[in-house]
Amino acid sequence: MKRFPSIDIARGLVMVFMALDHTRELFHVDVLIQSPTDLATTTPLLFLTRWITHLCAPSFVFLSGVSAYIALKGDLKTGRRFLLSRGIWLIVLEFTLVNFALFFDVHFRLFLFEVIATIGAGFIILSFLSRLPAKALGIIGLVILFGHDLFSMASMSPGGGMGFIGSLLLEPGGFQVTPHLLFFVAYPILPWLGIMLIGFAAGCLFERPAEARKKLFGWMGIATLGLFVLLRLVNVYGDPSRWGPKKNLVYTLLSFLNLSKYPPSLLFCLCMLGILFLVLWASEGKEERVHLVTRTLSVYGRTPLFYFLVHLYLLHLMMLLLILFQGYHFSDLDFGPFKEGKPAGRWGLSLAWVYGIWVGVVALLFPLCRWYGRYKGAHKEKKWLRYL
Repeated sequence: MKRFPSIDIARGLVMVFMALDHTRELFHVDVLIQSPTDLATTTPLLFLTRWITHLCAPSFVFLSGVSAYIALKGDLKTGRRFLLSRGIWLIVLEFTLVNFALFFDVHFRLFLFEVIATIGAGFIILSFLSRLPAKALGIIGLVILFGHDLFSMASMSPGGGMGFIGSLLLEPGGFQVTPHLLFFVAYPILPWLGIMLIGFAAGCLFERPAEARKKLFGWMGIATLGLFVLLRLVNVYGDPSRWGPKKNLVYTLLSFLNLSKYPPSLLFCLCMLGILFLVLWASEGKEERVHLVTRTLSVYGRTPLFYFLVHLYLLHLMMLLLILFQGYHFSDLDFGPFKEGKPAGRWGLSLAWVYGIWVGVVALLFPLCRWYGRYKGAHKEKKWLRYL
């Protein structure tokens, strides 16, 4: 599959931000008692530390759609078969290696349906929908994007089969499968599928010259963010969380930016996709051999799944070592659902330390990702490498 530097750069940038979010979740001293988006208790720096990482999931899903379009430009039959098999593989991966990396629970008392699984489900659906024209899929994606908030307003049965289907498609929710097994949907399929379908339709832009793409992404970013600002000012539709005046101008601005991710609201998607379009605009036409930053980001962007898995295990292991170093014992660790091994009591590090660990981990991953990217490129005969 042909590679486009701007896609690798954009993906690499959001992967760097993703590591910041996971570092904060695992190391911040007040993570269990202070929500970064609760304006009653948060600080501007903590809020923005969380807010900037909102860019990650929409970007991953949108760029997955773009990559699916590019993959299908060759042999359609082979491409669709690959999308189907990769989608199944991603779902299996979510409930095995990814879930274990998140919680380190050898009993697997929680199955968490997150972004990897929803991308996998999107690939499976797209392997069948790709028989339709890209423009038609883009229109379907836009209808989902602008309309799924209406479906989310409709109440569905909180339990049973309909409740499960509602959560899997539209609203996050948990289901106690057995007394010792919880299934929780954090990334319902439908709203994220809308983003993937829009990304698939946008894949045709990469058939145009780089300069033409650059202009288009620039205008798309301005238009999308402009629509976000307009709808947010109206404050009627597009996000269940309304904004309003707060104790000062800074917190009023934070209220304006405080958007709903679970599920992703229309305004959340417009804001984050608008930023992504501007990142693609800035990335187009960059020669990797000249720009150190873009060359570095491309290394991460070429090995997204490898980076994702390694950074989760590395950060989680580091967190457990920190807890033991701060005086706790292995018997204090709680690996129950959503516990991640975190003990009761106050432990962890300040936000400044969180940023330091984040920078260190991202730097440590660079040579590993560069090695794996080169290995993967030098061994194209090993088809299984396409799945990692």
